[in-house]
Amino acid sequence: MLSKKLEKALNDQIQIEAESSQVYLSMASWAEVKGLEGIAGFMYGHSDEERMHMLKLVKYVNERGGHAKISTLKAPKTDFVSFQKMFEELYQHEIFVSNSINDLVHVTLQEKDYATHNFLQWYVAEQLEEEALARTVLDKINLIGDDKGGLYLFDRDIQQLIVESAASDTAGE
Repeated sequence: MLSKKLEKALNDQIQIEAESSQVYLSMASWAEVKGLEGIAGFMYGHSDEERMHMLKLVKYVNERGGHAKISTLKAPKTDFVSFQKMFEELYQHEIFVSNSINDLVHVTLQEKDYATHNFLQWYVAEQLEEEALARTVLDKINLIGDDKGGLYLFDRDIQQLIVESAASDTAGE
């Protein structure tokens, strides 16, 4: 059984994961409208991934005797000054999510809920990967600067990253 404090904290994280999916979806739509197909595909894929993170939490809460609550979501930003600024905001968002996961892990230790602590270790590792990926992409974007040719190549490269990622996911099944 989940304590009420932990159930609330998990429900808060469910909302954060759902909002993360919306953030990526909004960024995907913006990129697609700007003709950045590779970036749009990257963002669409991550939107789906964030939704999966949310669903995993929902099922966990319900399986542990709690009640996962689906709440109203804050509308994400829909317009960005540039793709560079968009990725900067994405990186900051991933740091926010990491901090939220860390706070949640802290609650599991306070509540002495070691099963949930163990369950959340997947999220801790996942956030390390998410932050590292966002930082790497942002570093590449900063190298490009205002070079339109560089943007074109970056958009193609990130599209290839999606194809390779999908291939490795399929191979691992």
